[in-house]
Amino acid sequence: MTSRERESRSTASGRVLDAAARYRRQKKALEALEQDNFHDEPHADLVMSKRAPKFQETLESKAGTGLKKKKKRDSEYYKIKYRKPLNLLVEEEQLANPEGPNYSSCAAPPSKFPSRSFCNVCGFEASYNCVSCGSKFCSIKCSQTHQETRCLKWTA
Repeated sequence: MTSRERESRSTASGRVLDAAARYRRQKKALEALEQDNFHDEPHADLVMSKRAPKFQETLESKAGTGLKKKKKRDSEYYKIKYRKPLNLLVEEEQLANPEGPNYSSCAAPPSKFPSRSFCNVCGFEASYNCVSCGSKFCSIKCSQTHQETRCLKWTA
């Protein structure tokens, strides 16, 4: 039996995935998250009125409405109204300064320390991998939580 067959065989605990299948599933999950997060605020241009509808007007209330004050808007109002998404800010910065350092051209040298892996359940440093999906976890309790709720073996 070759190592490829051992990686892709089924076991009693569930289906074991090879590295390529794990990568495809991880990429699919990241694309779903990106699609879910990337959109303009649907209610950004919605203007709410603070005045409640008046159902009963009397002659006394109509007499006092002759003068209207102009409402002053502070800087927060304009910051929220004309807010720009990150992709638009990055494009503007790149067009304004194409040669110099900008968001898309910045880079850091690789670390001189080995990379660390963190638990997908609690965030502490992880020592173990899930056999089915390759996710990292740090303890038996986190392993059980991962198997019950987060394991990719349940997704198609």
